[in-house]
Amino acid sequence: MEITPNNLILQAFGLEPEGLNVRRFGSGHINNTFLLEKKEDGSKYVLQKINVNVFKEPGVIAANQRMAADYLAAHHPGYLFITPIPTVNGEELFVMDNEYWRMIPFIAGSVTVDQADNPKQAYEAAKQFGRLASYLSGIDLKPFKASIPNFHNLTLRYAAFQEAIRNAREDRKAAAEELIDEFLRYSDIAVTYEQLKTNPEFRDHLMHHDTKINNVLLNKDTYEGICVCDLDTLMPGKIISDLGDMVRTYVCPVSEEEPDVSQIVIREAYFEALMQGYLEEIGGTLTKVEKEQLFFAGKFMIYMQGIRFLTDYLNGDVYYPIRYARHNFDRAHNQLILLKRLIEKQDTLQAIINKCLHVSEQV
Repeated sequence: MEITPNNLILQAFGLEPEGLNVRRFGSGHINNTFLLEKKEDGSKYVLQKINVNVFKEPGVIAANQRMAADYLAAHHPGYLFITPIPTVNGEELFVMDNEYWRMIPFIAGSVTVDQADNPKQAYEAAKQFGRLASYLSGIDLKPFKASIPNFHNLTLRYAAFQEAIRNAREDRKAAAEELIDEFLRYSDIAVTYEQLKTNPEFRDHLMHHDTKINNVLLNKDTYEGICVCDLDTLMPGKIISDLGDMVRTYVCPVSEEEPDVSQIVIREAYFEALMQGYLEEIGGTLTKVEKEQLFFAGKFMIYMQGIRFLTDYLNGDVYYPIRYARHNFDRAHNQLILLKRLIEKQDTLQAIINKCLHVSEQV
């Protein structure tokens, strides 16, 4: 069923429906997003319906963003942090028929890209994520809650993978036998994560948790970074979550949707660009243990996403939407090959990290 904002929703934010042009907006798949444009002066706003199947407590999203916004306003007042425009009643969310709506500013002169087409874009995006994390590094995390509990908990994802292996239909288990064995051979990644979780030097930070390049607004003319957007998953987490997701999605020229694994390569220039951008901003705030795990970040996220796809295939494709029968199988295979390609270049990539760390420490 097509979802569109009705007049009551628009009026709740002080807008007159007859004076607006409304259209679908963006490439996101979670929330329903619309661009609102006033006919009289062309001013624009972004309206979103929050997906409560993914975000069970929309109020947590609003509270987390408000606390972060207040902290940034006090400590980094010049920083552009996108916060919701309140309703006419002063609320950050409008609730009607158990639907949660919010309105945020449209940032003029900005664009997003769905993939990094050159190292400069990777650098600019990573720099924005690093800046946000650096600026928030002094915030008290105790009042924050998880908008998606256990989102990047590899221990939980690995346990779900093992359960899926035990309970899978025989035909699916047989079809995936080799792939299962391959992922099990890399189980040391899950073991390392479990060990790191208990290390007090491997701290929690306020992380974005979804650092795909289209979650950064770029200047439409220069492609320089403007700010981070899509802050629904802003919550406490580890440095490897944000950095790992950038490695997973920036360094390869194809996404997890590509079944032709011969196209999966590690682009060293993109890896260096994102490491440089990220560490220029956040490098000075990291502990020795966190610096030692920067290469592990990519392994962590690629492995976790791979076993999530394979878990879903074994469970009968109940979570990720699929377009054909082996879609999740192919996604998992794609991530396995990406993981192998990354590990094959570990010495080269670690040398890049060391160089970027050295530069960041001189700043």
